[in-house]
Amino acid sequence: MSGLTSQPNLSSIAAALAGSERDPGLSFDRLHEASTYWEGVRRYYAPFESEIRAGTADVYRHEMPGGQYTNLREQARSLGIEHRWTEVSRAYADVNRMFGDIVKVTPTSKVVGDMALMMVANDLSAADVCNPAKEVAFPESVVSLFKGELGFPPDGFPADLSRKVLRGEPPAPYRPGDALAPVDLEAARTQGKAVCEQELDDQQLASYLMYPKQTGDYFAHLRAYSDTSVLPTPAFLYGLQPQEEVAIDIAPGKTLLVSLQGQHADTESGMIKVQFELNGQSRTALIEQRTTAHAGPARSSRPVADPLNPLHVAAPMPGSIVTVAVQPGQRVAAGTTLVALEAMKMETHIAAERDCEIAAVHVQAGDRVAAKDLLIELKGEG
Repeated sequence: MSGLTSQPNLSSIAAALAGSERDPGLSFDRLHEASTYWEGVRRYYAPFESEIRAGTADVYRHEMPGGQYTNLREQARSLGIEHRWTEVSRAYADVNRMFGDIVKVTPTSKVVGDMALMMVANDLSAADVCNPAKEVAFPESVVSLFKGELGFPPDGFPADLSRKVLRGEPPAPYRPGDALAPVDLEAARTQGKAVCEQELDDQQLASYLMYPKQTGDYFAHLRAYSDTSVLPTPAFLYGLQPQEEVAIDIAPGKTLLVSLQGQHADTESGMIKVQFELNGQSRTALIEQRTTAHAGPARSSRPVADPLNPLHVAAPMPGSIVTVAVQPGQRVAAGTTLVALEAMKMETHIAAERDCEIAAVHVQAGDRVAAKDLLIELKGEG
């Protein structure tokens, strides 16, 4: 899986060091066997590749970790700005400099990526972000970073940008762990049991504490489909082809032979009739038809905000409305959160730029919106 965005191939490193005092003494034949195996595995995961076709020194400009590169490219694709990837990578470098050239590891590298995506989606430059007179809806992950919830760099964050992000003076440095309340493990285990609908061992409890939503989703998947890890990778990712047969080991000495015979879609009922053989016995199942192709960014018929109208509050990027915190007729103070928007695990809180009254709300929780859609209208003074 090495090369391109990731580390150099181990075979290349071993060959470069062969005959030197740092020669690792590894067998080139065994290394080649491993490379051949992973070359086959990599074909299965081709849709998840970064699409880099050749090595590049661009990493010395944007400084993205390899894993962040592929994740950020997928986020850009989901937001409908993959064709502006060169701008995204340039914005990533700009954000890194604005943030003080921070150490970029998970999760700080994602925070830099969130900000870069937001800038490109909204056609913002580094000068726009740093301009104290220009209102910017910073992603929640950026606010969390500047609060110190991920720790503080040795020299702190740039003071002027920190004031703008936090809408005030930068906080006093502290160790994030010192501010965390002790966890009642037994209470958390009880809560996790209710969410996951099963008893959790210590490893599962640790997963639940760190990633409650993902852990709950995992166990919901197990309840719905059982343990799909026993499926061959191509069958899980792409499904079987007609007349294709796979062997599935469900327990020691227990193997199921599954062969797809054919399928027929009923567009009226939204079901697919699947005919297959299980250990030589003919079976039929009705499966709900779902859209599996990547749908891309939301196509919206909503009114578009007028960028020159200060009474219009626009969506900074395509995504889903998480919460709407205001209603028509409500008066709010400057800095009050109006709407929370989520896109590809990146949450952004859109706040009021000044004291104002809400004239109209055009969205509700769960709505999909496109970039620059009109979310809220403010009432003009007088």
